[in-house]
Amino acid sequence: MLAFKKPEVEQFFRVFNIQDFTVSPDETQLVYSTNLTGHYNLWGMDLPNNYPYPMTFKNQSCHALKYEPSGEYILASFDHDGNELTQFYALPTRGGDLEDLRVDDEYRHMNPKFSEDGKRLYYTGSKNNKTYLNAYRYDLDTKEETLLVEGSGASTYLADVSADEKSFLILKHFANTYSLAYLVEDGETILLTPETDKQHTVSNAIFTGSSSIYLITDYDEDKSYLAHYDVNTKTFSKVTEDHSLDLNAMYYDKKGNRLYLASSNGVEDSFFSFCLESQRLKKEETPVDIIDKVVVGKSGTVYLLGKTATKPANIFRRNDETWEPLTNNRVPAVSDEDLSEPEILTYPSFDGLEIEALFFRAKEGISNGHVILWPHGGPQSSERKSFRSYFQFLVNRGYSIFAPNFRGSSNYGLSYMKMVEGDWGHGPRLDNITGLEWLIDNGYADRDKIFLMGGSYGGYMALLLHGRHPEYFKAVIDIFGVSNLFSFIDSVPDHWKPAMKQWVGDPVEDKERLTVDSPTTYLDTMTKPMLIIQGANDPRVVKKESDQIVEALKEKGRSVEYLVLDDEGHGFSKKENEIKVFQAILSFLDSHL
Repeated sequence: MLAFKKPEVEQFFRVFNIQDFTVSPDETQLVYSTNLTGHYNLWGMDLPNNYPYPMTFKNQSCHALKYEPSGEYILASFDHDGNELTQFYALPTRGGDLEDLRVDDEYRHMNPKFSEDGKRLYYTGSKNNKTYLNAYRYDLDTKEETLLVEGSGASTYLADVSADEKSFLILKHFANTYSLAYLVEDGETILLTPETDKQHTVSNAIFTGSSSIYLITDYDEDKSYLAHYDVNTKTFSKVTEDHSLDLNAMYYDKKGNRLYLASSNGVEDSFFSFCLESQRLKKEETPVDIIDKVVVGKSGTVYLLGKTATKPANIFRRNDETWEPLTNNRVPAVSDEDLSEPEILTYPSFDGLEIEALFFRAKEGISNGHVILWPHGGPQSSERKSFRSYFQFLVNRGYSIFAPNFRGSSNYGLSYMKMVEGDWGHGPRLDNITGLEWLIDNGYADRDKIFLMGGSYGGYMALLLHGRHPEYFKAVIDIFGVSNLFSFIDSVPDHWKPAMKQWVGDPVEDKERLTVDSPTTYLDTMTKPMLIIQGANDPRVVKKESDQIVEALKEKGRSVEYLVLDDEGHGFSKKENEIKVFQAILSFLDSHL
């Protein structure tokens, strides 16, 4: 009888991802960004056939996809090697060469929206205003660009344009927990939520008529709900009253006169339809735990991109009450039973705050008895039932993974999310340490068999935990993490800077606290073996953040491996880089068992 080898790292990382998708106006073509070839490009499928064909060969991540309303061409947004300077291109519906729409390598172009006749393009851009951003209109016939709204005081994003193109909705982002929506009409800027001194958020706002605006907000509540603004009477009103929901996305079905709403509660999403006529909210079943994007076709057909912890990103189309998969991404050569469905844990932190976490357990007979603590990125994000190739690979290789949603994580209400602001290194740090003690006390982990790995804010937390609690860990992995809060505040993208004081702190006013919370303060106690990974083009956590700590630790004679990816930014856009990184991670972990 033949004996087959265990799945190698390549098999887990040959899982294809889908970044974004769009559907043609007549719903005969599906176009999506995927890394089928190892690099992200646009692929198409002629519906109802499900056989994909390549449409671009740009080999770059796609940040937005949108069909021109008449179906003449596709707008696609790409950056270059992770630098996040996104540009707009036009692509023929048959695929081929990209034509420049709005391209300037110095500035970003974001959030494209077409006029109904497709002759004008609306968007957010950083031209001449890299800090606060602007809203623009571009006439596709005359090639004339018009400044509509000049951002000031906070990063300013165009949210929607009225059908007659006389009114605009903008979102001002003061912080991740403080964002306001405004109607811009006849030279007047009108706040959509009532005046209050209490910070709140508006995450989405759309026109459903010339005088009707729906928005998702947590004004006067801890969780986000659906609200309405009447332009004629200038009145704001709550629409949904279910306080268990925490809405975060909204999609308009013009034909069906309804909204589709996504709610994120802890580690998974739920999906709803809302009839604008009856004002009735109805829960809709989906085949996924995490909803990444929804497109409502002109026919009213719903297309959904989503995933689960064990199923990578796929696109589905709803027919009546059933969902038909249009793609079938899976882990090649690995059976479903060999993939890990996470256990949801809750534990009390050092001050009694309840923390929710995911635990991916290595199966009996495979487990090497070691647990990897994974503090997530963000920090105002969360670890969810979302497919991660490296989670499933590491679990398959015997490592269990503990991923706590410490204070400051999203999807647990506004007050919970605010707990990390001005406190990057105390409460969240102790939530992680208390979680480890809970694991040990409850038989999930052995005290002498714990590794530490994190990316972005999670990389920062990995460095800080290493410096302040080295006794817990055998070895530490930092993936593009912040090493010094002072240099981080100084080097973030310009449009982040208005939010930094509330989010992280002020370098002068909060000097003592920022010093205490900077990993570089604890170089003397960072004694465990380390692997540090960095993208050379990272605009969020710049390469200097990793360079400085690697240099300082090597000067002290510490064991530090340093892997720099010259053609990546804040993440992995190229499959060969992803495989290279996680082969290095596996080798590093295995060498310290």
